[in-house]
Amino acid sequence: MSVSPDERRAILDRTRALKMARSVHAYVRGNTAQFYEWLENSSVAELIPSGPAIWICGDCHLGNLGPLADADRRVDIQIRDLDQAVIGNPAHDLIRLGLSLETAARSADLPGVTTARMIEAMIDGYSQALGRTEGKHPMEPAVVRSVRRKALGRRWHHLARERLEDVEPKIPYGKRFWKLTDREWDAIEALFGQPEIVTRALDLAGLEKGSIRVIDAAYWRKGCSSLGKLRYAVILGVKAKGGKRERLALVDIKEAVPSVAPVDAGARMPDDPAERVVAGARALAPNLGERMIPAQLLSKPVVLRELTPQDLKIEVEQFSRREAIAAAEYLAYIVGLAHAHQMPRDQRHMWSDRLTRRPDGKLDAPSWLWRSVVILAGKHEAGYLDHCRRFALET
Repeated sequence: MSVSPDERRAILDRTRALKMARSVHAYVRGNTAQFYEWLENSSVAELIPSGPAIWICGDCHLGNLGPLADADRRVDIQIRDLDQAVIGNPAHDLIRLGLSLETAARSADLPGVTTARMIEAMIDGYSQALGRTEGKHPMEPAVVRSVRRKALGRRWHHLARERLEDVEPKIPYGKRFWKLTDREWDAIEALFGQPEIVTRALDLAGLEKGSIRVIDAAYWRKGCSSLGKLRYAVILGVKAKGGKRERLALVDIKEAVPSVAPVDAGARMPDDPAERVVAGARALAPNLGERMIPAQLLSKPVVLRELTPQDLKIEVEQFSRREAIAAAEYLAYIVGLAHAHQMPRDQRHMWSDRLTRRPDGKLDAPSWLWRSVVILAGKHEAGYLDHCRRFALET
């Protein structure tokens, strides 16, 4: 499918609007900048505790957590997307996750009582990760365990069938993949000819010496927040020096843009957005961070990462009432682990105590978290309906 840059931009803008109109949960996922604007201007902004300045996800919604393989294909549940990663307040990740879980519960027709218990479970899971309850860890819920098992059993042909619709090393043009312009093709070939990129790619493949070549590439119509930015799928052939067999690798190239998440006043981060994303990934999700390479393409910062068959997301449609509560505890625990290893023990305990001040033995998640989720849920519900109305009138 051949699409001009102007046509591409128009189609992507409409696609993004359509995706966000599908549900309030999808609207939350695609509306990160508005989330922080509403949060800053809400009545709870002053109640949010200031945590230690550490790397945070910045866009910690449900779809950004799931199985990730490391360079040796070992699988862990970690944060999957670090586009918005900054050094900031870890409380923001909890609020973002809580709002995402609330809208997921609503989309699954779960009652409000379940949401209340989910927010309570989040605090328990996060506190366990910080070590407030020594030796206690939440059980991996069935919905997460099933995704992990699926990830462990996946191989290249599964990834090819899903992403490429074939096991042959060629990207099929259609709704998801569009033909590159000559300028884009030349730029991608030049990118993978750069010595530093070749060296890093070979290192990730476990090779000291060898060669890589671009077999095929296409513009990738993917995601929601990334629509309208540079996004490419590239099939590489990787071969050891003197070897005969060529290993295939599917690489995702994604434009890195400035984060909209609030940054700590004293934070020191890379100025280049791609280098910032990779630094955040290495701090929060090592399995992903070690597979990422910052680069420049068409004069824009981009992040390269090899996709593995084990990289999956947890689908909200799988949640029952009991699973929703268990998943809320476990996923908050995963976020807590990502935060906790950046803090010394005393700081973890101090942060945990600050987060969990509440009457003992009562179903009373800290008021700042509950009120933040409730207020933001109302704002996003109204914003979602306005978005749907505008979309309907335009179409």
